[in-house]
Amino acid sequence: MTYNGDIAVRNVGQTGLMTSTDTDLSRRTFLSLLGISSASLLAGCASSGTGDAIRQQASAIGSDFRQMFSPGVSDAELAVMYGSVEDGGYVIPAVPYQKIDRRYYRQRVVDPTGERPGTVVVDTRSRFLYVVEQGGSAMRYGVGIGRDGFAWSGEGVIQWRQKWPKWTPPDEMVARQPELVKYSSKNGGMPPGLKNPLGARALYIFQNGKDTLYRLHGSPEWNSIGKAVSSGCVRLMNQDVIDLYDRVPQKARVVVWQ
Repeated sequence: MTYNGDIAVRNVGQTGLMTSTDTDLSRRTFLSLLGISSASLLAGCASSGTGDAIRQQASAIGSDFRQMFSPGVSDAELAVMYGSVEDGGYVIPAVPYQKIDRRYYRQRVVDPTGERPGTVVVDTRSRFLYVVEQGGSAMRYGVGIGRDGFAWSGEGVIQWRQKWPKWTPPDEMVARQPELVKYSSKNGGMPPGLKNPLGARALYIFQNGKDTLYRLHGSPEWNSIGKAVSSGCVRLMNQDVIDLYDRVPQKARVVVWQ
């Protein structure tokens, strides 16, 4: 198990799953070790629609766990997790993970969200995306947030999922960058591929039956993870968005914090 600066985390390999030899650390065990009741954490969750209370809880308990667990996911695990992979006829290059802040590696953590299992939570401020699991854990991914990623918050559903999607820049972007007109809707968009801004997968969020224009998507720009960038919504490394796609079904509930 490792400490990532926010909460205690568990080392993961290629699948991101705990092994049978891992200690089962549920949310109840996690909180009891610190003398914090689960009710207090969930109450903090309910009190803030922006996730501020939950961020404060995670920060507070993190300082205690710093002394309990030694840091480090092995290079062997990371080399597999972020190595080159063939997918859909494309060879996705390996990610130089050594150049990325360790907190943004894909890892299983104690769930800090209080949401029901199966929910996807995007914390735009902290640059994390969580998939809540049974038993008090969550799979966490580092993300980059573009201008459009700050434009919407609230609840929605994954209405549509696409492998190797086309990319169609919105009219506003084309107006700012006329060179993108060749990829406009009238020209059929940008074909799938390694240079496509949506990467290997895209998950499209709808609210009340309408497209929010908010996307969870892959990106070839691994160096944008953990940062606020000039364009796009919520971007993940291609290796991570493939893992996310396999975990999140269509119609999954999504909560986005600002």
